[in-house]
Formats: sequence, structure tokens, C-alpha cells
Amino acid sequence: MVTGVDISPREAEVLELVGAHLSNAEIAARLYISVRTVESHVSSLLRKLEVPDRRALAQRAPEPVGAGPSRPAAVLPAPLTSFIGRVNERAELTEMIKAHRQVTAVGPGGVGKTRLALAVAAEAVGEYADGVWFVDLVPVTDPGMIATAVAGALGLGEQPGRDMTESVVAALADRQALLVLDNCEQVVDGVALFLERLLVTCPGVRVLATSRARLMVPFERVYQVAPLSLESDAVALFMERAAAVGWPVDPPLRDQIASICERLDGMALAIELAAARYPTLGLDGITAALSHPLRMLTGGSRADDRHRSVRGALDWSHALLEPADRALLRQVSVFVAPFTAAAAAEVAGSEEGIVAEGLARLAEQSLLVVTVSPSGTRYRALETIRQYGTERLAETGELVDARSRHVRWCLAKADGLAVVREDWRARFGAVADDLRAALAWAADQPEQRTDAYRLARRLAELTFTRHLIGESQQRYEQAAAFADNPAVTASMLRQAAAVAGCRMRGDDMHRLHSAAAEAARQAGDTAGAACDLATIATTACRFSSKFVRKLPPEETAALITQARELAGDDLAAQAAVALAEAGRALLDAVGAAQGQPDDSVPETIARAERAVELTHRTGDPLAESAALDVLTGALSWAGDSFAAAATARRRITLLAAKPETPAATHELIEALGEATEASLGTGDLPGARRWGRQLADHPLLAEVGHRAISWLLVADALSGNVNQVLTGSIRFLDAWRRAGSPARSALGPAVAAVLMIHSLREDHDAQREWGAVLDQFGTSPERTYGYGAVFDATLLLHHGRATEALERMAPEPGEVWKWVTWIWLHWYVALRAEATVLAGSPDARDRLTEARTITAGNPVAGAIVERAEALLDNDQERILATTEAFDAAGCHYQSARTLVLAGGDHAAAGEAALAGLGLAPTAAR
Repeated sequence: MVTGVDISPREAEVLELVGAHLSNAEIAARLYISVRTVESHVSSLLRKLEVPDRRALAQRAPEPVGAGPSRPAAVLPAPLTSFIGRVNERAELTEMIKAHRQVTAVGPGGVGKTRLALAVAAEAVGEYADGVWFVDLVPVTDPGMIATAVAGALGLGEQPGRDMTESVVAALADRQALLVLDNCEQVVDGVALFLERLLVTCPGVRVLATSRARLMVPFERVYQVAPLSLESDAVALFMERAAAVGWPVDPPLRDQIASICERLDGMALAIELAAARYPTLGLDGITAALSHPLRMLTGGSRADDRHRSVRGALDWSHALLEPADRALLRQVSVFVAPFTAAAAAEVAGSEEGIVAEGLARLAEQSLLVVTVSPSGTRYRALETIRQYGTERLAETGELVDARSRHVRWCLAKADGLAVVREDWRARFGAVADDLRAALAWAADQPEQRTDAYRLARRLAELTFTRHLIGESQQRYEQAAAFADNPAVTASMLRQAAAVAGCRMRGDDMHRLHSAAAEAARQAGDTAGAACDLATIATTACRFSSKFVRKLPPEETAALITQARELAGDDLAAQAAVALAEAGRALLDAVGAAQGQPDDSVPETIARAERAVELTHRTGDPLAESAALDVLTGALSWAGDSFAAAATARRRITLLAAKPETPAATHELIEALGEATEASLGTGDLPGARRWGRQLADHPLLAEVGHRAISWLLVADALSGNVNQVLTGSIRFLDAWRRAGSPARSALGPAVAAVLMIHSLREDHDAQREWGAVLDQFGTSPERTYGYGAVFDATLLLHHGRATEALERMAPEPGEVWKWVTWIWLHWYVALRAEATVLAGSPDARDRLTEARTITAGNPVAGAIVERAEALLDNDQERILATTEAFDAAGCHYQSARTLVLAGGDHAAAGEAALAGLGLAPTAAR
């Protein structure tokens, strides 16, 4: 422990975990506190211990007993051969990274940039609290996929509501890490844009890039990677690689080796290729081969001298191959990811056995890298060699045929991934980069349009399954562009719109359905066009919060009019129009001024019921689910909580057996949220927790924990599941801050629920933190009269401040029906009735009678009212009887509080039960 410094016990815990190189998020999860609180403690420790940075702070941490120093693991590829020399370069590049946040190691292909970067990164692991990460950009051919590649290396998925760059930036916002971006040259523009966003937003991140050319960005610092030193490093590399293939070179031959290395300009790749030929050619043979001008000096007018030397080495190595092996090297250059002998045989159009032998020979010549694993042997061409092979394909006129066979191989692999099995993710990862590369080539070939469509559609489906939903939408739009039938175009655009819904991109949904309607018109499908136009109107009503540009009422009305005119007597189109009309009517009712529901609500229910009936007749469960959603909203607005909950459950049942298509997934996520809310409104806490847990665990929401877990936090808080709230609140807060702290009204109840739990625990630090978060949501009517009143009253009653609780809930339910209907009505009425009893209000009996009528059928609210009446009658036996009702309803907090309210010997048992939940003592009656 640090001596002579006043450090609190919590600060000591944080210091120990900083010393273990845990990130702020990991420390927060370990200690059940928020990331912001960890940051506060770290800042305090830096000040108290008078150290400049986190690294120095870690050195002041006590070392765990029996453990050596801990360092973050480097996420770097393991080199298959030793790194030779470059002592000065490593030191220079290391110092440059310390001084500048973005450094680019520049040099020609084959000079050794990647190996140098890996060596420097491996030595720098201890400098970065959150580790070192390596991203290979070789497979990336689309500048827009840079962030996807980085996310893959970091193990991230896309967050709905933002693109992949935003997801990566959010994940690294508070990290101290080194990111190594390798082989940037083919996507320089995309890398430059990505880095500008990353470095501005993530102050603790540094980037080491390798490229054949500068990235040409203002914040870049360039380190020129020179050829190996001819006096030492180059010779050492040759001798080590020759020894590795079983032919050590005698030291007296160093001068001859130095001469060879000099003629190869000290290029690491060229030297390794030459050393690989030593067993068969000897030094004399290598020297003779190097003297052949056609083998060594064919660099092309665009290449500088160094590049020419690498090309020369490849020309020479290629010329020494047998013709069949040369052809095979050319053919396999179309693969951007590691491939098997079987895959190579399909692309080469040859027998697998013959191809396997050829691949082995190419590997022996260091032209292919071999990886052996339990899943099989895979081969990979280094990028310089792969590009060389591709150029040779073009020169021999074989490029189109080879690329076409590669596209067909990719299509077969994509088709094989249609069925998701246990190893699906690994199988997709093994071919994903090839699928993208094949599509990128086919997209530019008019004669490949049909295959480009098939590949884009398959890749759209596969990336959706992989939860890369931003790419999935992009691929569906590509498929729509390649389709040669407007009806197919419309179908692809509708799929893209569904994915946009999963991403919470309402404006994209509007754009894509509009385009689908136009395509349907071109196909002569007026009914389909009607459905698309009606869907736009329905989407604007159901998902208005997902739109940046809200659709004006007149625009929605115009869409419905157009859809009605096109629908004719087509049942599906008529159902879509009826649904749009019901949605618009509901939105009008919801937007009405505060007051009692008027005749428009029964009319809205009738419209929604008609939409449900029509969509059911179509046999389309997704359309029926949408109609049930509108009906649920109408029923809840009418105050019929139980009917609304039953409709929400009916919707879940309807969707349970649907395949995981984009549209079905979008509906299911929305339905799970609605079912959770409906269960809370009727006091079905086990049901609310069940649906809320399914929502929290949905893989599509993995990157938006604040959205995924929000309603589960509310259910757990009302149940009294304190530990679950504490754990879940860390996920919520970290994800919410990474998302830019959006003040969306739907998140308010979760924040208020967590604040209530911390208040019941009397954790004042956490109270202040979560209170500040809740204040960012403003004082909306929902907070003032709805969830805020319920949580505030619960806390006030816990502390025996019944009069204040009654004042907090002063409005009659009928006066604020708009804000308490749906979830909060029964809770509001029950707690208000209890407050009247405990505050000694003269009208308590009348309040109880009214409350009993409203909450009838709600197990929790009903038990609160029953307990309040027993308290009014001073009937201890009836008071205690409600504990069974609370326990059966899963409401552990109210069960424990009942014992306290019963008084006498039971009060101590109640306080013990509250303490067991992790809560502070309550106040007696």
C-alpha cells in the first residue's frame, strides 16, 4: 500500500486494478461503479500521488501477492520466423510513436514494414493500459470498409443507430491503446478519413500505420523504412533463413552473401526469396540468376528503384518455377484470405491432388505461407506476391477467367453458409473477405451482373446474420442496383429498409421504401407500390423517434391517399392502407392535448382492430404484428392495460417461429420491448423480466447496451433485484456514454429506476452521479407525472415521508392520464392510495375504494392497495398476508417492506430482508 498519502479504501481498490492494467470499464464492472466514477478516482490518485500519467500510477500500485507484474495482452499475429536486426530503426520508431499520435512507416513492398511494425508494437505492450491491436487491411478493397476491419480486430459489432466508424470510435473513446494498421496503400483515402475521426475523438489512442505511400493527412508523421543494412542485418537475415531450411551458410561466405544482398538492394523480401533458393542453387547459382537482366530489372516505368528490385526478385523467383507452378501461383492470387487446396483446385480448374502438390512446392519457395490447424491446412500469398500474381494473370489474358471462377467459388461458399450451424461464424469469417473482393470485381464487369446480384444478395443475408447490419443494408442496396428485374429490385430495397429499421434509421426506411414503390410501379405491381407507400406512413407513426426529419402530417396523409388509390381490391394493399390509417389516427390521439381520452380513442381502436383483421387474412405475420402494435398502443391509451398486455403477448407468440430475416428481427425487437412495458403495467414482474432479459441478450443489440437493458433495469428495480440493477447499470451507463449520451425519452425510466435503487441504498456518490444523468433528460411530463412520480413516491414512502409522497402525486390520475396510462397507472394509483393512508388523509377510505377498482387484477398494485387498507384498519394479520402475494408476484422489495410496516417483532425481520437485498433501513410507520 502507498504510505504517507491519504487514500480512501475505494481509491486503493482502483489503484490496485490500475496496476493490473485493467481498463476503466473493466474496473467499473469489477467494483460495481460507473466508468465516470472510476475516472474521478483515477484523477484523484494522479493528484494525490503526484504522478503524470496512468503508466506511472500503475507503477505505484501494490503488487498482488504471489503474482508478477501484469501487462495487457498484445493482440498481434505471431511471426513464424525470427525478427532480424533493425535495432536503430526499432528505437527510432518507438520514440516517434511516443512523441506523435499517428506515425506512418513508409517504404516499398517487401522492405519489411510489417515485421518492423510488429516488433515495435510487441515491445510497446506495457506502455498501453488497454493493449495493442493489429489490423490487416490487405483484404479490404473498399475504403468504406476500414472501420469494419478495425471492428473485427477489436471484436466489435455495429451499434444500431450509428455507422461502424461511430461504433469503433465510441468503443475506443476512453481507451489507452496502440492500433497498428497494416498495408494501407490500397485504401489510403478511407484510412485518412477514418483516422481523422478516430484521433479527434479518442485522445488515448495512438496509431502506427504501414503503407507504400504517405497517407497525406496533416497530423501524420512519416518514418521512412530503409532497406536492411548491407553490412550486418541483410547478411544476418540471409544466413538465418538459409539455416532455417536446413542449409546453414559457412561464415567465410559472408562476403559473397553481402554481394548478393547488395544486388538485391537490401530488400527483406528479396533476400528471403533468395535464401529459400540456396539449397537448390547455392550461392553461385543465385549470383548467376541475379545477373540475368530479364529476371532482375523488369520494374516498369511506374516503379522506383527499390520497387524494381522487389519486382525483379519476384520475376526471378517466378521464372525459376515450373510452368505449371507459375500458372498455379497466378491462379491463387485471386484469393485475398487464406485458402485450402480444394478451393485452389476449383479456381485453378484442376485436380485437387495435383494442386496440393503445386501449393507445397510454392510454399517451399517462400511464395506461399502455410498454416496448419485442426481444421485443415491453409495457404496465403503475401500481399506483394499476390499483387504480382494478379498482374501476371492480366498479362497472360487469364484474369477474367480466373476471377470468374473465383466468383463462382464464392457463390458456392455463400450458398453453403445459408444454413447456420455451430461453426457458422468461423466459416463465414474464413471466406468473408473473398466474398467482398469477388463482389468488388464483379460489380465492375457488365457480363457479371447476374453473379454480382447473387453475391450481393447472399452477402447481405450473411452479414445480417453476422450482425454487421450496416454492411447488410449496403449489400441489399447493391443487390437492388444489380437486379435486372424491377420486381426483384423492389424486393431488395424492402429488405434494405428492414435492416435500416434495425439500425434505427427512419430516414433510410423512408428513402428505400420510396425507391421500392417506384420499382414496383415499373414492374407493373401497383399493389406492391401501394404497400410501400402505406408502409412509409405507418413507419412514420410507429417509429417517429427514429427519424431525423419528421414527416409532416400532410405528407403522411398524401402518402396514404396515394396508397389507397393504387391499392385497388388487393387484400395485402388494403390491409397496408388500413394499418397506415390506424397508425395515423393513433399518432393524432397521442399528440392530443392533455385531458381525458375522447371519442377519437375508441375510433382509433376500431381502426386498429380492422387493420389486425385484414392483415391476419393476408397470412403475413409481420404485417399482423405491425397491426397488433398499433392496437396495443390504442388499448393502452384507452387505459385498458390488461388488454394491451394480452395483445403484446399475442404479438410475441406470432413472431416466435419466424426466421431471423431483417424484417422479422426488427419486429421482434420492438415487440419484446412492448411486451416488457406491458407486463410492467399489469404487475407481471416475472414476465417483464423474461421479456426484458430476451431483449437485453439479443445479439443485434450487443453494442447498444443502454437500449438493450433499459427495461430490464426498470423491472429489476421494481422487483427489488438490487445486484442485478447494479450490474446492469454499469452496462447501461458505459454504452450510453459511448453513444454520445442521447437524452431519449424512452431511456428516462431506466435512469430513474437506477437512481431510486442507489437512493434506497443511501449510496450518495452514486445518487449524485445518476441524478446528474437524469437531469440531462430534462423535466418532461413523463418524468414529472409518470415514472418520476412513481419512483420518487416509492423512495419517500420508504423513508416514512408519506405527506411528501402524497404531495409528489397530488394530481388525480384523471388529470394526468396521458402520462400515467400504459405502464404507470396502476403503480401511481396504488402508491398514491398508500400515501393517503400513511399520511392520515381523511379521504383515505374513498381513495382505497377507487384504487381497488382500478388495480383489480394487478398482483403487485393490488397487494399494495390491500396492505394499505389493512394498515388503515390496523389489521396486522392482513398486513402480513400480503407478503405472500408480493413474493408470488416476484416483488421482493415490497415483501420485505411489508414486514417493517407490520411492526413489532416482524419489523426486525423486514429490516434484515431489506439488508439482504442490499438496501438501507426503512422508516417505521
